[in-house]
Amino acid sequence: MKKIILFIFALSTLLSGPVLAAEGAQKIPPQDRAEISLSFAPVVKMVAPAVVNIYTTRTVTRRAGNPFMDDPFFRQFFGNSFAFQGGGLSREQVEGALGSGVIVQADGLVVTNAHVIKGADAIRVVLDDGREFDAALALMDEPSDLALLRMETRGQKMPYAELKPSEGLEVGDLVLAIGNPFGVGQTVTSGIVSALSRSSLNISDYNFFIQTDAAVNPGNSGGPLVAMDGSVVGINTAIYSRSGGSLGIGFAIPSEMVRTVIAAEKNGGKAAIQRPWLGVTSQPVTGEIADSLGLEKPSGALIAALHPASPLKKAGAKVGDVIVSMNGKAIRDSSEVKFRMATLPLGTEASLGIFRDGKERALTFKTAAPPEDPGVLPARAWPISTPLWRRKSKALDRRKAASSW
Repeated sequence: MKKIILFIFALSTLLSGPVLAAEGAQKIPPQDRAEISLSFAPVVKMVAPAVVNIYTTRTVTRRAGNPFMDDPFFRQFFGNSFAFQGGGLSREQVEGALGSGVIVQADGLVVTNAHVIKGADAIRVVLDDGREFDAALALMDEPSDLALLRMETRGQKMPYAELKPSEGLEVGDLVLAIGNPFGVGQTVTSGIVSALSRSSLNISDYNFFIQTDAAVNPGNSGGPLVAMDGSVVGINTAIYSRSGGSLGIGFAIPSEMVRTVIAAEKNGGKAAIQRPWLGVTSQPVTGEIADSLGLEKPSGALIAALHPASPLKKAGAKVGDVIVSMNGKAIRDSSEVKFRMATLPLGTEASLGIFRDGKERALTFKTAAPPEDPGVLPARAWPISTPLWRRKSKALDRRKAASSW
């Protein structure tokens, strides 16, 4: 019954095509039985040719254990002594790994996860039609867990998928995940957007993800999360699982972050990507803090400390202000501020909405690179509005919750 309901929503989007996915378009349920008989096949045909399987190899050196250690009789004399174990010989072994990726340019630029190709000596890309190409690492950005590969296409034009902003997604929208789970071959799964701006994780430096219940398993990493108009809105990167298999909780990096990595590679970036610096230490706004400051709801990022050279300080921000929006987009927590900043180019102006003294104010600042030695920002151990008698008991939690960027 649940699958029937899921298809009802899917078919309405497919009937209207890209027009329905346009910004501001109305989403309607299917109107007759003909609409219910539609499928995801047209969307898959648009994107699947651009989704690739990625195979990597690397050489590792291992020391073989002493064979006598497997015998209980000898183990009772030697135990786990280093001298006894050290008798093994060093051997070089070739390890293989697999993942997924998506071609985003006709010249063979592939987006995948950094953890898929990290440490690889050789990278092989296989298309859905069976063609194979060697690939070279163009850029790896570990903080965002994204990497770019350049295929050796020998002048051939590659099928590619279009990146579109994930901002238009809503919780409940249908999405597809395409990849190579467990190495079985290209696989398509469907689901909905379970949550947006998911930040209560520890996956990468920028904990800001699209959550979906489309089945994502090991091997799907680096594959695209696809909207119903055939555009790529995210890169599948992790799952929450107790067994290693899909439990219906998958996470994708929003396409906005992907665009910043592509732009950096285009501008000649080969090493770490330099992102804007705010010089701020912030902490989450709890219900208690929201009440004490007069906020309607506990959202935003409370500024706990400002670096003397902080662009926000120069723009007029103060310790105790709450960041509630950036470039017109509401800020839910500290992680979202960090993510929004990471997607802005250096040297551009940005607007910031702050809450101070019961009113919302607008500030404008210019994004800047971090100074050579920014030092350590002193993070507050408690919110400025917390009564003194509560500060000691909450100090440790506040230290853990504070973040600097």
